[in-house]
Amino acid sequence: MMRYLARVLFLGVSAYAFAQAPPQPSARPRLAFLPDGTNGYTFNTGVLQGQLRAGGKSIGLSEIVHLPTGTRLDHSMGLFGHYRVFSTNRRHGSAAWDWPSEATLCADGSVEVRWPSTAERPFELSAVYRWTTPDTLDLETRVLAKTRLPRFESFLASYFTETFTNACVLTRIHGQKVFTPAGRGAGVWQAFPRDNKAASIIQDGRWKFPPSPVDWAIRPHLARPLGLRSSPPTGLQAIIMAPPRDCFAVLTPFETEGHRSMYLSLFGQDLRPGQTARTRARLVIRTGLEKKDLEHLYAAYLRQIH
Repeated sequence: MMRYLARVLFLGVSAYAFAQAPPQPSARPRLAFLPDGTNGYTFNTGVLQGQLRAGGKSIGLSEIVHLPTGTRLDHSMGLFGHYRVFSTNRRHGSAAWDWPSEATLCADGSVEVRWPSTAERPFELSAVYRWTTPDTLDLETRVLAKTRLPRFESFLASYFTETFTNACVLTRIHGQKVFTPAGRGAGVWQAFPRDNKAASIIQDGRWKFPPSPVDWAIRPHLARPLGLRSSPPTGLQAIIMAPPRDCFAVLTPFETEGHRSMYLSLFGQDLRPGQTARTRARLVIRTGLEKKDLEHLYAAYLRQIH
């Protein structure tokens, strides 16, 4: 009888412990997110491992490790997180990653995040995170306007660890495509707009609101929305891209500045009440790519999405 009671007690305690233990990342690589029990998700693609919406918060990818090298990629608020949201001369709240949101795991292993509209935020925002290959993440962001939203913008942010000290953006100078470094002499905060109209959006007053107002130095125009953050000690490269119509600027501090960040200004269009719009963006983690390889990678991206 004592053996029986001990076995029942052991099984009961084990079952309770199992029920309380948070799910662990899958040891078997797969192109899918897995729920972690906190309204957040884990992933292990075989190349990258980490979290999405850590702790159920409205943030992007975090605690990301490049498995072949054992290198941590992110810091601060992680990679591909929705940060500021603007319309003309107006900032909607502080940051989308501070807003309540809900997330759903889709049948294909992607995750859809939804931010409801409020009086302060007269729009519904949603985003789908999807692994395309073991080193490539695709993001689709949608908005449904509840009122008129002139020059609407979703500002997508990525923050890298201390070794990612080099940054450049694909620009067009005198008719030639040039990867322009974000050198310190050009200013602390640098914006590479699509064209003059895009530059006027950046400078319409939306960045003057506290906290953390920013005075962007306008750099050469984009050839394509294609930015690179690289880590010389590890050889790792983070390539950030978007279709030309979806992104009106690539932005970054000077390359060794402590944020070690890169941003995409998405949308940039006028929205009517009831109108929906979408944008796309891609993050790729590679090693050893030459500048010509980056352009080929971008061209392949455009072919895939059209």
